[in-house]
Amino acid sequence: MKLSAPKYVTWLIAVVLGVAGLLIHYAGLNLGGLDGTLLIAAGFVLLAVANAMKGL
Repeated sequence: MKLSAPKYVTWLIAVVLGVAGLLIHYAGLNLGGLDGTLLIAAGFVLLAVANAMKGL
């Protein structure tokens, strides 16, 4: 399987998800009952899928 770099927008969304997850988890922010760990995991999954799929 050939990996490709994610597009900038995809990378930016993953970073925003990760930072929001870190803020929720460690700073105790409450954003509508979201779990920080799930947001961090979603950011990593988005990056993994974007690397595996060309054009994402």
